[in-house]
Amino acid sequence: MRKSVIGAALLAVLFAGPAAAQQASSGVSPFVMNTLFIVFCGVLCMWMTAGFAMVEAGFVREKNVVNQCAKNIGLFAIASTAFVLSGYGFMFPNGGWIVSGILGFEGAIEITDVVESNADFIGRGHAGAGDIFFQSMFCVAVASIVSGTIAERMKLAPFFIFTAMLTAVIYPIQASWTWGGGFLASDLGFIDLAGSSVVHVVGGVAALTGALFVGARSGRFVDGKKMPLGNYSMPLATIGALILWMGWYGFNAGSYLSFSTDADAANVSRIFLNTNLAAAGGVIVAAFVSYFRESRFDLGFMLNGALAGLVSITAEPLFPSPSTAFLIGMAGGLILFWATQLLDYFQVDDVVGAIPVHLFCGIWGTLAVAISNPDATVLGQLSSVLIIIVYVAVATSLVWFALKETFGLRVTTDTENAGIDQSDYVLSN
Repeated sequence: MRKSVIGAALLAVLFAGPAAAQQASSGVSPFVMNTLFIVFCGVLCMWMTAGFAMVEAGFVREKNVVNQCAKNIGLFAIASTAFVLSGYGFMFPNGGWIVSGILGFEGAIEITDVVESNADFIGRGHAGAGDIFFQSMFCVAVASIVSGTIAERMKLAPFFIFTAMLTAVIYPIQASWTWGGGFLASDLGFIDLAGSSVVHVVGGVAALTGALFVGARSGRFVDGKKMPLGNYSMPLATIGALILWMGWYGFNAGSYLSFSTDADAANVSRIFLNTNLAAAGGVIVAAFVSYFRESRFDLGFMLNGALAGLVSITAEPLFPSPSTAFLIGMAGGLILFWATQLLDYFQVDDVVGAIPVHLFCGIWGTLAVAISNPDATVLGQLSSVLIIIVYVAVATSLVWFALKETFGLRVTTDTENAGIDQSDYVLSN
């Protein structure tokens, strides 16, 4: 076998040049390695939808579990389709800017031809259907963040309409400002490798505006105090959080977009390690904070601590040392605690705690880039995330307002009290 590989490499040098020799000696082209890597990470990101569904099903009450499951599989189908139909074209204008660096559209994605089996792909990187698939999984995550916050009191149909607008237009336009070569990256030097702001702050702001327009659940706040309403299954929520933790490896590592050299392998491995340590730091801090506050551990807070650490490291999972990544995750756990208290003070009902995790820790993760990446500045990071927040807050508020005035957002009081599952779903075979 070794002789045949060496012989193939020698023939490649004689007849096809050094580039082909490199491919023959390794047996796999850079295009194959990068595409396989991107698709694999996309599958890990897709698995995060199952994690979101389980976390939400665990945190809501039993009478609304079916509704949360329906929301998650429905939003996955809608978001992944809407992104292919228009979102990818907005996100990557490919030079087709209508307003330079701010708004562009390449057109609907069309992949019509099947590639011939002997085609030469050396030098073409990771572009193509694999990248579209990978990016669509990020788009799904944005909608998943919203789902848990407004659980147990919102109608399904307007939520699906909002999901379509968020993933087809709102999210991809702002993503183009960073990942599509827009003004945040080119003019402000904004750096967000895997989406602390581009994905998580966007989802967190959309969840916050949704919570404000939909309102709190009946009985959630009484005389200004938050009342416990119970949940369905904390074991299920724990499994969901662990699935999200696993999927986040694909979320962060896949954003490196390359796995064809020794350097790529080393850097991707570093991202895996840093991602894991940040999540661990978030859990540890959340556990101790909850114990010192209540003299008891709070499992739900520990689960969100893991997600807080993950969001905090998402903008820059490569440059920090492992110890710095752990500290960034620990800081995320503290921010989770403070942000949760802030929402309770203003009586914002967030069923799963998505707003503290994704919005507040997303802001922290964005600013933390300047700690380790020499190309980032605090001013560039801060101004960019503020621009994103203002844009998403205005855009999503307009959509929520339109839906409220047309379809209505909340289920009836009777439906909410009895449970959405009972009134809106077939529960027997």
